[in-house]
Amino acid sequence: MDANGLLKKYEKIIYIVLIALFALVVTFTVGELIYIVFIALFVDTPLLLEQGELLGIFGYFLLVLIGVELLAVTSAYFNDKVIHVEVVIIIAIIAVARGIILVDTGNANALNMLGTAAIVITLCSGYYLLKKAGAVNQ
Repeated sequence: MDANGLLKKYEKIIYIVLIALFALVVTFTVGELIYIVFIALFVDTPLLLEQGELLGIFGYFLLVLIGVELLAVTSAYFNDKVIHVEVVIIIAIIAVARGIILVDTGNANALNMLGTAAIVITLCSGYYLLKKAGAVNQ
C-alpha cells in the first residue's frame, strides 16, 4: 500500500471518529436540554418561565442546532468530499444570532455591538449572493 492510500484510510478513520464524537456530544446535549427544560417548567417555578430562563433555554437550543448542523456538514464532507458553503454560512448566522440573543445589552460595549452588526450584515449578504448565484445557475 502506498503512502497516499494509507493517508486516505487514516483520513477516513479520523472523519468516522469525529462524526461519532459529534453524534455523542449532540445526543448528550439534547438530553441536557430536555433536563433543563423539565426542571425550568416543572420543578423551579411550575409552568412559569422567567426571561432569564427563556433566554438560557433559547441559547441552549441554538447551541444544539449548531451542533446538529456541524454534524451534517462533517457527514456531508465525509460522504461527498464537498464543503457546502451555504450550510457553513447558515451555521455562522445561527451562532451569531445565539450571541445576539444572549448578549446583556446593559453591559454591552457599543463597539462590540457595531462589530456584531457588521458580521451579521456580511454573513447575510454572503448568503444572499450564494442564493442569487444558485438561482442564476439553475
